[in-house]
Amino acid sequence: MNTILRTQLAGVARRPARLLLTGLAVLVASFVVYATVLADQVTQRSVLAGLSGTPEAADLIVRNGTVDDKQLAAITAVPGVSRTAARLEIGVQLGGQYLNITADPGSGPLALVKVTEGRYPSAADEIAVSPRTVKLLGLTVGSTTTIDPGTGKKVPLKIVGVVDPPQDFGYDGFAPVATVLGLTGEHYIQQVDIDVAAGTDAGPIADRITALFAGVKQDERPAVATGADVRLQEARAASSDIDQIFAVVGAFVGIAVAAAGLIAASTFRIVFAQRMRQLALLRAVGAGRGATFRALAAEGALTGLVTGLVGVAAAQAAGYLVPAALRGFGMGVKSPGFPLLWALGTVLLAIVISVVAVLAPAVSASRVAPLEALRTAAGTGARTGIGVLRWIAGLLPLAAALALVAYVVSSLPGPDEENYDAGTMVLTVVASGALAFVALIALGPVLVRPVLAVAGWPLRRIGPVGRLAVGGVGGSARRAAAVSVVVALGVTLVAGVLVGAASIQALGERELAASAPADFEMTGSEGSTLPDTFVTTAKGSRELTRVTAYRRLTEAQVAQYDHLAVTDLDVNALPRLRDLDVRTGAVDDLRPGAAVISRMLSEINGAGVGDTVQVRNGKKSVSLTVVAVLGDSAPLHTEMLVTPGDLTALGAGPQASGLLADASADGADGRTEALRAMRAAGGNSTDYTVDVLADQRDELNSDLNTLLAIGLGLIGLTVLIAVVGVGATTALSVVERVRESGLLRAIGMSRGSLRAMLTAESALYGVIGAVLGLVLGVPYAWLAVQAIGVNAPLAVPGWQLVVAFLALVALTALAGVLPARRAARVSPVTALGTD
Repeated sequence: MNTILRTQLAGVARRPARLLLTGLAVLVASFVVYATVLADQVTQRSVLAGLSGTPEAADLIVRNGTVDDKQLAAITAVPGVSRTAARLEIGVQLGGQYLNITADPGSGPLALVKVTEGRYPSAADEIAVSPRTVKLLGLTVGSTTTIDPGTGKKVPLKIVGVVDPPQDFGYDGFAPVATVLGLTGEHYIQQVDIDVAAGTDAGPIADRITALFAGVKQDERPAVATGADVRLQEARAASSDIDQIFAVVGAFVGIAVAAAGLIAASTFRIVFAQRMRQLALLRAVGAGRGATFRALAAEGALTGLVTGLVGVAAAQAAGYLVPAALRGFGMGVKSPGFPLLWALGTVLLAIVISVVAVLAPAVSASRVAPLEALRTAAGTGARTGIGVLRWIAGLLPLAAALALVAYVVSSLPGPDEENYDAGTMVLTVVASGALAFVALIALGPVLVRPVLAVAGWPLRRIGPVGRLAVGGVGGSARRAAAVSVVVALGVTLVAGVLVGAASIQALGERELAASAPADFEMTGSEGSTLPDTFVTTAKGSRELTRVTAYRRLTEAQVAQYDHLAVTDLDVNALPRLRDLDVRTGAVDDLRPGAAVISRMLSEINGAGVGDTVQVRNGKKSVSLTVVAVLGDSAPLHTEMLVTPGDLTALGAGPQASGLLADASADGADGRTEALRAMRAAGGNSTDYTVDVLADQRDELNSDLNTLLAIGLGLIGLTVLIAVVGVGATTALSVVERVRESGLLRAIGMSRGSLRAMLTAESALYGVIGAVLGLVLGVPYAWLAVQAIGVNAPLAVPGWQLVVAFLALVALTALAGVLPARRAARVSPVTALGTD
């Protein structure tokens, strides 16, 4: 054993580059794991440093109780208190829009806002607003507006400044505490921030402040906490969200680690196959199978140790360099520490991955008979078939995966089904996908050849180089399967995210087509109508387009349904209404005497396409034929869509209930000008509200784009491992086939052709993996979306999948470029002389 181990370690010492190449996937996995730990630490430190909502100067906080203005004065007068800042807020109506006014000192160490334009309010009739509020509400410094604080009287306020708040929601105003108290009409404060004089102990001051409330009822008595404790609670609340995010990241890192293990097993198998002659000689001079196996396993452990150390060191270096670079751009990003236990754990993980990955190849290598091994230096990678046990190991999980799919499909919910357990169904889909992937690993060598026969057809048509590339991959089906399966895992995840996001977006667009069919909506109070001049002015505005008035009844009735909302909105006037979710029938068939109804109305009354419903409104009654049933509500949260004539027959007056319009110009500026025009059309009256419906679409698109970017970024870890695996496999294949390359060069193949052949082989690994990944990813993505229970349609983003396919093929091809260049540089004479 010692002799064999020394021989193996001597070989590693002579070729350290091969050790790193063999464990390259493990090295990358180690880097990813430890870098994730450091990223979590950096994020946590940055959050603790800068995302607390309480000023650093606040030494004490009085909160969670009732504090009036007299008690505030008493707190301020406590000896040792340097200054106080009262916190309270009130929601008011401004021109039909919501505005939240918060008390803040505006300057000094306890201020949460900073003036960027104008000045901070000082008089009782002055406020400052945030930058986004200026745009969305059409306010300017120096202008005067009127608000309704809910006290029964309108209050004029002058905009005297623009401030930068911790968070800008677009409806934020700020003023001194006296102004906000005056708007509330009361004398109660929600919180008091206290700055203790320098060199003063905050403990006794907290006791004196607590004593001020000794006579207050227990349920109304405020608590006195230290500013440090409050900031820590706020930071922990933010950190809990970060912990959840990194828990999801950890799941994807786990997938990447599993992929690294598969790649490592494949590379060890190739390396041992190249050393069959050496192993045979050791067996011939008396080395037993057990000793050979232990020596190879020790080599695997050494590979894990070295690659783990290199990966951790590289991640630690990046952990210090990246935050330093970001700070150079003015970003407040903290540097990580050196989490020793995590570093040791990562190295240990690398060793475990390598040892587990080396077991099967070591067993195969130790079992080769000396005479058989002496006949060839080729290896196990050239074997194309699989044995009976591997067939069983593949078919059993495949059958289980299909059984779970059948269970999920049979259990999918109907419309508005109650007590549906979406979590269990989603976990069942994940379990089925995992079993399908296990089957793919086992049956991979069998699946490679038919996929290669189709995918390699264009290459065969190119000429000898293409045929040789296809033959090189097909001649080592097990090796091709081992690498392509990891690529398939990455493509499966990518396809799943793309298809899932597209399906959810299609569902969102259908729902928003009914609730937000335009950029803006103007309405009055419930039951009121809009003057005709509003509609005329809006239609004459250059900033607005597709101005559409509609009428609405809210107290109509049909059998078994009271308080029925009915509208006559023109579905042809707004393009987004074409995305309505129509379950049966056609909205285009809407005509006098017909109606489009919601799913709920259809289910309650048992009415479908072709049925007649009797609609009543007071003493008016109309008989309507159902021409379409929608998947959800009718437009603008109604239950029925009819023609204007039928709505008039039901008693609707001539004036509009609401007004819809789109912005003429794209972008934020165009929407801001359109919002101003919409408000101007209503005379800037506070009796009418203009809602920005486009914000709902923007929020949906923003959320989906963010989730898509995060998902693809996390999946990129697995894709990175797969690309590294392709590069390592190609590099080791070049070493293994030096004589073959020399023979090809000797019979006339140019260096460029040899490079092209080997690069094409690398690309074929990507093609095979991408095809298998798409075959798995798209169906499972649809099944997962259906299992959630949201009844989303299947949306296949064809061009995105094509881009992902081509990108994976390009990356795998690039991974083979350097090994191909190395092979082409070896002279034919030298290559033919290699043993």
